[in-house]
Amino acid sequence: MPDPTTPRRAGFRDDIQGMRALAVLAIILFHAGLSPYPGGFVTLDVFFVLSGFLITLLLLREVERDGTVSLRRFYARRARRILPAASVVAVAVVAASTLWLDVVRARETAVDAVWSAFFAANVRFALVGTDYFADEAPPSPMQHYWSLAVEEQFYLLLPVLLVACVWLAARRGMRRTTAIGVALGVMTALSLAWSLHASVASPETAYFSTLTRTWEFGVGALVALAAPAFVRLPALARNLLATGGLLAIAVACFVVTEQTPFPGYAALLPVLGTAAVMAAGTGITGPLPLAQRALGVAPLRLVGDMSYSLYLWHWPMLVIAAGYAGRPLTLVETVVVVALAFGLAWLTYRWVETPFRSYAPARLRRQLVLYPASLLLVVTGAGAGMAVVGDGAEDGAPITTSRFDRAPGGARLSGDDAVALVQSSVVAARQGADIPADLRPTLLQLQDDKAPLGACDYDDAGPWELCTRGDRDAERSIVLLGNSHGRHWIPAFEKLAEREGYRTHYLVKAACTPARVVSVARNADRPWGECTDFNAWAQEQVEELSPDVVVIAGSAPRGMFVDGEFTQDAEKTLPAMYDGYRELVDDVAPHAGQVAMLGDVPRRQDDPVECLGRSGATLQGCLTSPAERAAAVTEQSRRATEGTPARFVDTEPWFCADGRCPAVIGDMIPMRDRGHVSTAYAEHLAGALGRALR
Repeated sequence: MPDPTTPRRAGFRDDIQGMRALAVLAIILFHAGLSPYPGGFVTLDVFFVLSGFLITLLLLREVERDGTVSLRRFYARRARRILPAASVVAVAVVAASTLWLDVVRARETAVDAVWSAFFAANVRFALVGTDYFADEAPPSPMQHYWSLAVEEQFYLLLPVLLVACVWLAARRGMRRTTAIGVALGVMTALSLAWSLHASVASPETAYFSTLTRTWEFGVGALVALAAPAFVRLPALARNLLATGGLLAIAVACFVVTEQTPFPGYAALLPVLGTAAVMAAGTGITGPLPLAQRALGVAPLRLVGDMSYSLYLWHWPMLVIAAGYAGRPLTLVETVVVVALAFGLAWLTYRWVETPFRSYAPARLRRQLVLYPASLLLVVTGAGAGMAVVGDGAEDGAPITTSRFDRAPGGARLSGDDAVALVQSSVVAARQGADIPADLRPTLLQLQDDKAPLGACDYDDAGPWELCTRGDRDAERSIVLLGNSHGRHWIPAFEKLAEREGYRTHYLVKAACTPARVVSVARNADRPWGECTDFNAWAQEQVEELSPDVVVIAGSAPRGMFVDGEFTQDAEKTLPAMYDGYRELVDDVAPHAGQVAMLGDVPRRQDDPVECLGRSGATLQGCLTSPAERAAAVTEQSRRATEGTPARFVDTEPWFCADGRCPAVIGDMIPMRDRGHVSTAYAEHLAGALGRALR
């Protein structure tokens, strides 16, 4: 009978497999929405430390044995380890997205897969401004490949760094370990310093950056370099180290939240915790300590063995299932999807990972051919996926008022052309009309269809300078105050200003409501001083300009501070929004010829891209009703104008009729997402807006 205190596999760290298992299980629970902790994403940092430790340990052994590192052999091993499973899953994800997601997300997934094939997924997601913690924007099924990209980018550097250190040590008569230790230490320290800075200065891009993650691999590498020193550790010290390390990781899962700047100081907990566990299990010559035995139990070893495939499969399956359902998955659905992910992970581990890992032909050229072969497979699969989904174009006729003489409720069509077209579009949808061809904008253009600001973009931290647009020589002027829900009206104001002769000033800042409330910061639950400063600056501009018209167009922030406390409770935020709008009107009214409060546009309860781009989509199926919470905020803005010089302009008739809001009005998609107007539709409403303001 084998001794349970000895490793079950010679030369193999069962405790590392246990760590892999705990890390992947924690992140699966987090992604599935089943975790009792808010920071499950921190266990990805566990993988980075483990990877840095193991790869460095292997490279150091090679240096000790051969006096250098064979770059060709190293990259051949990485190819056998990483590429087969990653390529198979990537092609499968593209195929599944083509079948079950809308046309835009399917095409985006194919593009993401190509970036992933070049190990540049993290660059892709940083460039497009992906927010890992975004609540509204549906994530890419390939988003988790960013961590593979970071890992492989790091391993382009590490072996070259070690070769350079060995060469330098031989040239200068230094000890190789000293040269390597200094290089790893400097690299780790510089990366940590940058991580601390970037996590606060640019959190979205910092999350995906190799530069902010290198120190995590570096910590693992330094533990590997210090391995000989751990031989003398007694069993008690090993158990204390391992237990303390596991506790640090667990604490990180509970104390780190989506608002915590990450990676930064908060990443020290899981990183140093993992390093402690690795140190505790290094250099054991006698019986295994209790902590290592616990981490090496059979169930954890099994999950650890297939953790790579499990990581690859679980995310796209959850994302695609939710995208196909068009809603968050239920508990039962989530459990079923996760169970299927485990099944696919085992099959991939058994029939893809294991055969390639154990297959090591004598000629390195055969192993290195995996890189171009993998690239060709994924790029071909992505191209085929884009060809299959096409551009989502339909073949229906545009909806016109001439086809209908009655509104949805049975009354005659409105005498206002803009309102009549909305009424006709609701009737057409209810009657089963086809989705029109040549939509404006197209489905592929819709998500990026934002009103251009040019030099008049105030989205930075300031100081800000007044920018003038419209007819710059006109005597009359309009000032627009708002957040992104003000920005989406700019195409209408541009057209109106050109036609009727107005100078325009668009004092709008994304996510910063113009109402006099204390908004919450974008990435943390703390007061957003930049928004408060911008609104104060905008008020100064109104006072100096004394415009003919001030238009207020905004929405509520995602949260605010009321009586010094952060809240998202409607019972507190709605009265605060009323007071904030009322104070805003009182502030600007003495300095303007007239003030108009544009009611916020009705918020859709589905995303128009997801609905219209889905296979078998219909206009009838994409009818929705206005979201109640957003409508409640709009009502507060209306009430805030009562008894003041300001006029309230109700925008709902331009988007909905009889309580139903169509996804297509005429041949236009009115909303680029749930809450923002498309540029084409905003231009279309220029006439209606002008009449309302007059």
